[in-house]
Amino acid sequence: MTATGEEHAGALTGPWWWTRRRSAVLDGSLALVSAVECGAEGIPFARDAGIPVSVGIVFGLIAGSVLLVRRKWPIAVVLVAIAITPAQMGFLMGIVGLYTLAACELPRRIIVALAGMSLLGTMIVTFVRVRQDMARGDVTLGDWFVPFASITTSLGLTAPPVLLGLYVGARRRLMESLRERADSLERELQLLAERAEERAEWARSEERTRIAREMHDVVAHRVSLMVVHAAALQAVARKDPEKAVRNAALVGDMGRQALTELREMLGVLRAGDGVERRTASVPLAAVGVAAAEAVSKVVAEEAVGDGPCLEELEELVGQSAAAGMVVDLSVEGEVRVYAAEVEQTAYRVVQEALTNVHKHAAGAKTYVRLAHRGAEIAMQVENEPPEPGSASAARLPSGGNGLVGMRERVVALGGVFVSGPTDAGGFRVSAVIPAV
Repeated sequence: MTATGEEHAGALTGPWWWTRRRSAVLDGSLALVSAVECGAEGIPFARDAGIPVSVGIVFGLIAGSVLLVRRKWPIAVVLVAIAITPAQMGFLMGIVGLYTLAACELPRRIIVALAGMSLLGTMIVTFVRVRQDMARGDVTLGDWFVPFASITTSLGLTAPPVLLGLYVGARRRLMESLRERADSLERELQLLAERAEERAEWARSEERTRIAREMHDVVAHRVSLMVVHAAALQAVARKDPEKAVRNAALVGDMGRQALTELREMLGVLRAGDGVERRTASVPLAAVGVAAAEAVSKVVAEEAVGDGPCLEELEELVGQSAAAGMVVDLSVEGEVRVYAAEVEQTAYRVVQEALTNVHKHAAGAKTYVRLAHRGAEIAMQVENEPPEPGSASAARLPSGGNGLVGMRERVVALGGVFVSGPTDAGGFRVSAVIPAV
């Protein structure tokens, strides 16, 4: 429940039909004053009617105490006030009853009808009393004073409480409407915060998957080549010292490249963590986290934008060739520039495919084909069957995520990815990525 609703619910502390204790005290005080007034007015009424004074007083006390139920049954209070108007009783009860009636959630036609009855009854009673006073000589003004006094008195006792009650009722309904609107807006904000939290969680998951895929590509390829070169270095260290020196230099270069790329990705992760920590104390934290994730993603995309491209494909193939793999690279179609994410994905697919050849088919001849087409770019990496006993020569572990990562990269760009063994016993990896 919202804070506004809690305050509203907490106000229901009064007895019976009263919402608050002070409302019950106010109605009780008004009923007491009204009963005293009607009881006092019951004395002249009893004398004029020729009944015992005690009966008039009791009647006035009972009639005046009806004001106690004005919030529960306002129509009954107004009807009682109209009924005792000929006895010149209940002026306070009539005023308060009309005010309560006008302020209640009742149809306007009922309010107008009862207010008209009270106006008419007060006018008639005043008219009769003033004429009687003039006939007895108590009032010596002209005949014009009788209708003037009756109309003025009836309007004065009826119009102000009705108008005030209508105003208070309209203001009360407006406040209720604003309170309900505030509650509705707060619920909508809570829903938006929950959706933002879900989106932030989805963004974090996507970012973790992307970074894990990127780290896998970088580490797996570089480290696989380093292991292959280290194995070759161990084999030729005594036979061919010059080749051993070259292999050692290649291992160092690849290690430095791998460390550089890892530092870049770790820097992105640290930047994202810093943004999350700065936004931890902001209200509606889910929205802040979502914004932090967006900033982190932009930073990550900028970092990835400086990543590999198709121009570096020959260097990638050359590294594999330097590690002892026989690689044949062929490029078809007119070479052109693609979007950064398209070139990076194509590069990573070829890189991961060559890494898999190093792991599972060491020494096998490999064919790398790249085709530039009108609306797409296609690539294929196919290797022949591995040499006997060479698959485990370098003892390279496999995490089993290489093909999954390649497929996710290609499918994310709307492309098609196919991989599987060939009839000759080798393995083929094919991918087609839209150019736009």
